[in-house]
Amino acid sequence: MNFFDYVSKNWERIGFLLIQHIEVVLISVGIATVISLLIAVLTERLPRMRTLFMSTTSTFLTIPSFALFALMIPVFGLGVMPTIVALSIYAIYPILRNAVTGLESVPAGLLDAAQGMGMKPISRLARVKLPLAWPIILNGIRISTIMIVATAAIGAAVRGPGLGELIFTGLSRIGGANALNEALSGVVGVALVAGILDLIFIFIGRITTRRGLNV
Repeated sequence: MNFFDYVSKNWERIGFLLIQHIEVVLISVGIATVISLLIAVLTERLPRMRTLFMSTTSTFLTIPSFALFALMIPVFGLGVMPTIVALSIYAIYPILRNAVTGLESVPAGLLDAAQGMGMKPISRLARVKLPLAWPIILNGIRISTIMIVATAAIGAAVRGPGLGELIFTGLSRIGGANALNEALSGVVGVALVAGILDLIFIFIGRITTRRGLNV
């Protein structure tokens, strides 16, 4: 059986795992985005604390994915939870870095003008700083998303959801009937998910960015 015949025969399973893969990635990125924005906002006047968070979250990226997923098992067991926690940890740094850069890039003159108009700090944040920083923040979210799409496949090592199941199962049966097709379908699926999500973020950037600003 060739690859296309295999996909045609098993499209329901592959499609189900592909949707699972997208879901676990988006949930993880959503959690990482909330955490990153909170850190960026709350440490705005605490440069040493901000530097500490930046250094710590960047260090997380140096941890091998298999090792990080394995470290989740004693605390969260197997399945969805350790996968989401590990992916969220990996996703934080690019978003945090871009959030900090975006907020710091807002011209001081605009903030002074907003303050002169009587805007309170929360209003300045919501109506001036975040909208102007949004293109940079969104680009960080986009980078994190594409980055962890591949890492999410490793979640199969802790029985996490997604296309990693096809890759791991296929590789474990290599030499057997359709083993290569199974693994390849997982790999192609991961690439497809990355492409789909990248296009989605480009579209989001175009409809949510103020005219004259680009993601």
